This record gives sequence, structure tokens and C-alpha cells, in this order.
Amino acid sequence: MGGSSEDFSVVVLASDLGVDARPFLEHDQQQQEEENWHDCSQYLSPDEDFSDLDQLQFLRLQGSDKNSNRILRIVGKYFPATVVSAERLKRYVFHKICSELPEGPFCIVYMHSTVQKEDNSPGITILSWIYEELPADFKDRLQTVYFIHPGFRSRLVIATLGRIFLSGGLYWKIKYVSRLQYLWDDIKKGEIEIPDFVKSHDDILENRPLTDYGIEPDPFHLTGIPSTTYSFGKYEERWAGRNYVS
Repeated sequence: MGGSSEDFSVVVLASDLGVDARPFLEHDQQQQEEENWHDCSQYLSPDEDFSDLDQLQFLRLQGSDKNSNRILRIVGKYFPATVVSAERLKRYVFHKICSELPEGPFCIVYMHSTVQKEDNSPGITILSWIYEELPADFKDRLQTVYFIHPGFRSRLVIATLGRIFLSGGLYWKIKYVSRLQYLWDDIKKGEIEIPDFVKSHDDILENRPLTDYGIEPDPFHLTGIPSTTYSFGKYEERWAGRNYVS
């Protein structure tokens, strides 16, 4: 059909020859893994400097859970969504995963404590877009997303809009953790650093248990709804001279 004979190859093995086909299959699997790695690295620039984002420490690799999955810790409050473009955030996520998690299963511990949707949330659409851009191998290796302090409204939004904006593979990996004490069922204490404000927030919620169910009012907006839109650009001119903007 006009194509080269080198475009593909077919290996036919008769079932009664007693030939072990695993070496052929392993070779194909190795080629697929190399292609997945290429898919990830094509978004990376070896000369791009992410030191400013590293200093914010909103995305760090720390410890492992009880299933030996490496932990990628995300602190929502530390992320300046208004001054970091979606494209640069994607490149940074790819950089961290490819350079620090090149192989093996991993999980995400996301701390939603005191997140303000206008300032700290990139939006469900952006998070979904970044996840869908990941090579299939990296999606498969992501085992669980521990969502700490989600709040009633966050649960409601993800339960409704999440089915639209998040793929099934990611949607069913989310595990809500309303209190830190429940996190220790899956992760040993000391495996990851818990910021002081997260602990304080946990204490406040402990004294306001009905807030989790939307019954008790939330005057401090402790359980804000994650935005579904792009928040980048609100303070773009104010921060234009800073290194945070791509």
C-alpha cells in the first residue's frame, strides 16, 4: 500500500513448536515504554529554569505510603495560580515526574486546606488537561490521590462536574481524607511534612464537624469550591516583572 516493508513486522509462532514467545512480547513492551518516555520528554526543555517554582514547595516528592507508592505532595495554598500560566504548570509537573519519578508506582497527597479558588486553584479543567497530556504509563503508575480537607462543597463539585472534566481513570483514584488522623491509615506519620497551617486547619474542623456536611456555616471559607476556570491573568500585570510568570 505504498508503505515500506520496515513499517511493521509480524512474528507467527505455531502452538506446537514449544517456542517461548515471551522474549518477543518483552521486546515489544520495551519499545512501548521507550515511546512513552519520549512522549513525556518532548515537553521538557533542558535549559528551562524551575528554581522559582521549586522554592515555593507546592510540589515535592516525599516518602512512601504503606503500599510502597512514592508520595508526590501538593500543598494547594503554596501555589500562586494567578501568576503561573497553565502551560508552565504543565511543563513543571512533567519535569518533576520525569526527573524524580521515572519508574514505579506513586500516589499524590493533595492538601486543600485553606485554599482560595481565586488565588490557589488552577481549575479542574487545567488539572484534567495536564493529566490527559501525561503518557499512558504515568497515568497507570498513579495509584491514589489523597484529597485532604476537601469540604462538602468540594466533594459536591467533584462528584458532579468531576465526571465531566476528569477522566474515569483519575476520578476513581480520588480518596477523600477529611481529617489527618485518617491519613495515617495509609501513610506512616513522618513520611511527609505537614505544614503547621494544615494542622491548625484540622483542629478547627475537628471543632466544627458539621461543616463537612454543609450543615454548619463556613464563615472562614475553609472549604472553598475548586474553580473550573482559568484563574491565570487576574494579577498578571502586577506580577509581570516576576519570574513566576512564564
